[in-house]
Amino acid sequence: MNTKIFGRELKKRGFDFYVGVPCSFLKNLINYAINESEYIGAANEGDAVAIASGALLGGKKPIVLMQNSGLANAVSPLVSLNYPFRIPVLGFVSWRGQPGEQDEPQHELMGRITTNLLDSMQVKWMYLSADFKKAKRQISLAAKYIESGHPFFFVVKKGSFEPEILQEQERYFSVNQENIGQRADNQLPTRQEALRVINECKDGQTAQLATTGKTGRQLYEIEDACNNLYMVGSMGCIASFGLGLSVSKPDFDIVVIDGDGSLLMRMGSMATIGYYNPQNMIHILLDNNAHDSTGGQKTVSHNVNFINIASSCGYVKSIYIHDLNELNKCLNEWKLTKGLTFLHLKISPGTEDQLSRPAIKPYEVKERLATFLNRNVSESRGARS
Repeated sequence: MNTKIFGRELKKRGFDFYVGVPCSFLKNLINYAINESEYIGAANEGDAVAIASGALLGGKKPIVLMQNSGLANAVSPLVSLNYPFRIPVLGFVSWRGQPGEQDEPQHELMGRITTNLLDSMQVKWMYLSADFKKAKRQISLAAKYIESGHPFFFVVKKGSFEPEILQEQERYFSVNQENIGQRADNQLPTRQEALRVINECKDGQTAQLATTGKTGRQLYEIEDACNNLYMVGSMGCIASFGLGLSVSKPDFDIVVIDGDGSLLMRMGSMATIGYYNPQNMIHILLDNNAHDSTGGQKTVSHNVNFINIASSCGYVKSIYIHDLNELNKCLNEWKLTKGLTFLHLKISPGTEDQLSRPAIKPYEVKERLATFLNRNVSESRGARS
């Protein structure tokens, strides 16, 4: 079918924010997205789902594009982020390795199990018709599923889209302006102490996103607030989620609180974040060199220079933090100056034995935060007028 007409039909229904990882079967739809809509190229498919999820919370109607081999990479966020938080994304997944069609050997097994995998994840799906009239009705059905809070994926066969020529893309560079490495001894505060400092710096235009495990649980104990999100599952996805929320809510300060195990798991997200460079996002790494939530097993963070990595990825500022006073100072300065910023603070391992879990359900946390974001935008606009 005509790719441009199909894409514009999606746009009529509000789907004009794309996140994807390339596939030859989807290249024409991806080209359309780049040419005529907002498009973020993710490092991997799981990151793409997380970015789209953050964007949806910020009011976008996102579309995720991926090859079915990458569907395996996206399993974690689809089952442990989108499912418990009830975040419905619209997806297009190619059907490489379709039984009966000649393809590369690496696609054979995934081709056989693609639809079974979607069924197992309780993701509604449909083979996309190459006939536009039928596809238009399918879009209408998919939109109803999305509106009811359920994700929906189209499985796309080879040759479904007519050629769409990719327009010349402007290439630009995000340049680091401040790189400050370690220059003193570490205070090694507890995670709870660091979280208290971070929490005290928030205001009515701040959303705080806490990574999987004890970080979210401790933030909940410090203060359960409507502008907090406590990530569960989907380890490593908090920074990508923050990117999606940042670009969809530029009037808000997005504070992403990460851990070393989490960041190491999906460190490619830093390259994507650095390139798209949201000025309203600060990415804070609380690094205890351990998987604290699972028994204290060591990570390899002691062997990684996160400051240089963030700097080389294009974060505007990349700063090593030695103590809580520096953390407080940097957070307050950032609220005035903005710019994509990475802070690295070494903390002590271990935590209190009796640590509660949020009593509020993940989807209630999501809905509460969405209400906060929308209400505050309305109020701030009213105040300015």
